[in-house]
Amino acid sequence: MPIDFHLSPTESGVRAAAQTFARDVLIPSRRAPSSSAVSQQDRFAGTRALYEAAVTLGLIKAQIAAPLGGTGGSLVEAALLVEECYAADPSGASLTVFGTALGLMPLQLAPHAEKYVGFLEPFLMAGEGDAPLASLVFSEPGGTANWLEKGAPGLQTTVRKEGEEWVVSGEKVWGTNCAGWDGRGAELQVVVCRDVTTAAREGEDPKERIVIVLVTRADIVRNDDAAFQVVQHLETMGHKSYSGAHVRFTHLRVPQANILCGPGPQAVRTVLSSFDNTGVLVGAMAVGVMRAAFDAALAFAKADSRRGATPLLERQAVADKLGDIKMNAEACRALTWKAGHALGNGPGEYQERRELALATKVFCSEAAVKAVMDAISVVGVTAYDTAQPFAELLNTAIALPIFDGGNVAMRRRHMQDIMLSPNYDPWGATFGQS
Repeated sequence: MPIDFHLSPTESGVRAAAQTFARDVLIPSRRAPSSSAVSQQDRFAGTRALYEAAVTLGLIKAQIAAPLGGTGGSLVEAALLVEECYAADPSGASLTVFGTALGLMPLQLAPHAEKYVGFLEPFLMAGEGDAPLASLVFSEPGGTANWLEKGAPGLQTTVRKEGEEWVVSGEKVWGTNCAGWDGRGAELQVVVCRDVTTAAREGEDPKERIVIVLVTRADIVRNDDAAFQVVQHLETMGHKSYSGAHVRFTHLRVPQANILCGPGPQAVRTVLSSFDNTGVLVGAMAVGVMRAAFDAALAFAKADSRRGATPLLERQAVADKLGDIKMNAEACRALTWKAGHALGNGPGEYQERRELALATKVFCSEAAVKAVMDAISVVGVTAYDTAQPFAELLNTAIALPIFDGGNVAMRRRHMQDIMLSPNYDPWGATFGQS
């Protein structure tokens, strides 16, 4: 079969649905007046109607694979959806939708996922007026970049088996959607913990202690009020309408059936695989931001002369900057699509395919920051006006290299680990086994 970059009918349909959501829901919402005096949590709560619209249009059910009852397709289709939404709305409402996608990812990637379909019911059965949230609850206030380093403290959110129950205690932060709309938790929190049921052995591999616990709203209701609390709703530079709260679990009890993975290395593999998939989606976010920056700067350069004799676009320096943005956006989209296709279809072994996802996250996120800065250079001081989109785009772009597994702290290190492998094939994901 020849290499073909044309979208299939299904992929074209996904893109059309995303464009409809962006045009009819996201863009009109951005015209509403907002106030910087309103808190991050209030802005987040104000996006519930947008999220309900996403539910009604089937965008939440589309985050679940078809074998588990959803309508989700390929990772490339997901990337198409993300790009269209981010090109229209960098404020955070789109991130809420894709935060649910991340929250649902471990459950779908874990072995015997069909056993956990009951946890997906709020998302599969959601209809008009419903707004179920999911969250992957991984990061901690002290950081998690070195969570698997031998001899280090590791994760401080712990879980202990007591009879037929598991007890979760500790603090987490930056888990998109984890607090829920009302501060009493998302419909599903996928919490990554360290098992402390038995004392650690000297020289033990930290991977042997990792557990993934599913915490539902019903679990929180069954516990006392102190078992789950929001410590703080963090104010962020960008994504001003999303929620990544600092939360605390205090002896929160869940049944054995809520243990998705672990204790053991399979839990680690599931977490890392989830972030591999979302690395591709961050690439799509970056392309959406670059598109928005290019379109706004191009329109300005065509219409404005800065009191000169010709429009800015006729000046070589301006055209060069815009050309760089456009070329990098195209390159990032191609890498995103390639990585998305390769993760699910090959060629190459998984570690080789995974390298493409890591490269997508790093390269595209960093390219997005430069693209917005280049667009600002084209527009000049007018870009400093908040009536222009560039400040918000820059604040959004700055987050891409540091969230979803920071490029320096995690993603580049994972690429290094792959390259250090004695069986490393640098082009396996491109050409197959060499």
